[in-house]
Amino acid sequence: MQKSSSSYYQKWRLLKDNIARYGVVAGGMGVIAAVVMIFFYLLYVVFPLFLPATAESASQYAIPEQAQGKTLLLDMEEQNQVAARFTDSGHIVFFNVETGKTLLDQAVAIPTGSQIISFAQATPLNAGAVIYGLSNGTALIVKHDYKVTYANNVKVITPSIAYPMGEKPLVLDDGGLALDEITAQISDDSTTVVAKTAQHIYLSSFQKEQALFADEATLTRTDAVLNLPSAGVQEMLIDKDGSHLYLLSNQGRLDFYDIGDKSTPVLKQAQNIVEAGQAVTSLAFLNGDLSLMVGDSSGLVSQWSMVRDDSNRSMMQKIRAFKVSDKAVVALKSEQRRKGFLALDAAGDLGIYHSTSEKQLIKEHVADGLSAVALSPRANAALMQSGDGKIHFWTIENEHPEVSLKSLWQKVWYESYPKPDYIWQSSASNNDFEPKYSLIPLVFGTLKAAFYAMLVAMPLALMGAIYTAYFMNPMMRQYVKPVIELMGALPTVILGFLAGLWLAPFIEEHLSGFFALFMVVPTVVMAFAYCWQFMPKTVLEKIPDGSDAMLLVPVILLAGILAFSISTPLEIALFHGSLRDWFRNSLGIGYDQRNALVVGVAMGFAVIPTIFSIAEDAIFSVPKHLTVGSLALGATPWQTLSKVVLLTASPGIFSAVMIGFGRAVGETMIVLMSTGNTPVMDLSVFQGMRTLAANIAVEMPESEVDSTHYRVLFLTALVLFAFTFIFNTLAEVVRQRLREKYSSL
Repeated sequence: MQKSSSSYYQKWRLLKDNIARYGVVAGGMGVIAAVVMIFFYLLYVVFPLFLPATAESASQYAIPEQAQGKTLLLDMEEQNQVAARFTDSGHIVFFNVETGKTLLDQAVAIPTGSQIISFAQATPLNAGAVIYGLSNGTALIVKHDYKVTYANNVKVITPSIAYPMGEKPLVLDDGGLALDEITAQISDDSTTVVAKTAQHIYLSSFQKEQALFADEATLTRTDAVLNLPSAGVQEMLIDKDGSHLYLLSNQGRLDFYDIGDKSTPVLKQAQNIVEAGQAVTSLAFLNGDLSLMVGDSSGLVSQWSMVRDDSNRSMMQKIRAFKVSDKAVVALKSEQRRKGFLALDAAGDLGIYHSTSEKQLIKEHVADGLSAVALSPRANAALMQSGDGKIHFWTIENEHPEVSLKSLWQKVWYESYPKPDYIWQSSASNNDFEPKYSLIPLVFGTLKAAFYAMLVAMPLALMGAIYTAYFMNPMMRQYVKPVIELMGALPTVILGFLAGLWLAPFIEEHLSGFFALFMVVPTVVMAFAYCWQFMPKTVLEKIPDGSDAMLLVPVILLAGILAFSISTPLEIALFHGSLRDWFRNSLGIGYDQRNALVVGVAMGFAVIPTIFSIAEDAIFSVPKHLTVGSLALGATPWQTLSKVVLLTASPGIFSAVMIGFGRAVGETMIVLMSTGNTPVMDLSVFQGMRTLAANIAVEMPESEVDSTHYRVLFLTALVLFAFTFIFNTLAEVVRQRLREKYSSL
């Protein structure tokens, strides 16, 4: 009977052992599977960023209503269903994009006896507006529009034309000279027209003013005359704000005028924008009108932008160039919503580029003799006219042109910046914004925050772990260790809240007192220790061995109070009343209230329990026979600690530091609430930063799903994941080598 009971017990124990073993294995494999699934999900979201753009021919057909004249402009509405062809005879032919079927052929109200001499499209901000320069010195502004209706649940797009300034042409030259070149900036409130005749350049501004009690707005006109450059004028452009005018001469010289005051235009700069022997063959604004894209006869497209020099003067400067081909660039079209552009060369090749990422996205041969091109407002389709009398309709797949290895990891020269730099700025208040997705400031901020946190946490946690495990009284240890470990259970959002709303203002107000801590506290502790050795033996014997640290608690608290109490006198005596002002005026170091110093203290407080607990366990677990044997051989306790205990516990101590570092790198709420979240690269302890984790927390709720911004945020998560994985793997390798090296002790 007893044998049967013992056998049953052994079987039940074996079953429990197997259940526990397989449970542990299943749990471990589940964790590994979860980590792998997270990695592949991040990769799944990020992967489309690096897919190549594509362009395919959808259809081609004869030019609609070719008898109406030569094509001056091709344009396309947003839905890619209806296109417009503007001809030199004054007709606008609306046709179906895919089939070329004519939908409407309408003549513009050109006055009898006058002819179209020049033609220009308004800035893309006012899509649909064009201006005709006529032979009698007048100009006519026309806008084509598209009305969307749903008849029987079928979408119908109906084209129409309108005259924003009226059907009567605007008189620009009283002498009736032909307008050889013309350009315009047209908006709801104002219109600016610049026209060139054989003798002068005329600038006319029309401003709508609405009186308080009037039903109709009045139109105020301002006129100015510019001298005609001796080199002539090949092309003219006005930016979307109507504040800058660009005149391109026949020899490739660019004259840049400030026309903010329409009555007195001022020439700001004149500069050659092509090399000697080359000619400008195409010119267009990049989206936002802060940069000019210049195509030349050598097949090069260069980007010229306004850059402030050392004297704070705005000057046009070439910031980058794209080699399209060895043939002349015959046409340039900029995207209306991004910093991309389309280029056609004389060989009939289509190229699509993005200025910020500085990469060629698409290169395809379309047809020989390409002349006119239209790019869809969404940049997902293009119309091109070839020399054989055909219209070519191409569809474009180009979702994430802003991202490249250069834009993510290298310096980029952004518009309006004085030089190339690492910048993270993912959103702005207008559509002309140039996204800046450099990950370097975020990685820098992550390492900076972790560095200062570890600078605070490591000495305190490791020294505390050594004292608690090796020197502290066992009775005292059983209270101290759980209390410190309990600190790790504090929610980081609470620590971040306190750091941002209490600690940051406190340190700012008592900055000199904070630095005085590093001098006052050690001095007071050493003085107390020196005096303690002269205490009577009867007093010393009453203090249990290993409980000495309790005596230092009030000493350290009093020393801290002393340091902060002398803060104001120190600032008055040494720093003219304010340490922050002294840093700024004498050393040129600025001070932000929420900075790396605050992060180091707050996040160091959060990391201390992690490092302390693991390191203390490692030190306490060193076999007693090693320490007893070392002491028996005559080694002092400090020699035993440094030569035996720390070496034996080094794998565990190293693991504690690495886990603490990983905790600091991945921390979100503390850095989110106490750093100011400014993605700047500054080593100063008085400046803030933005970390990878905090950046995801800040921007993910506002990002559009599957947008470039959304996927780049997932890329930052992937970078953080890979960083921690690689770092922890290397740490584990080092830990194993330490274990092998000191396992013989």
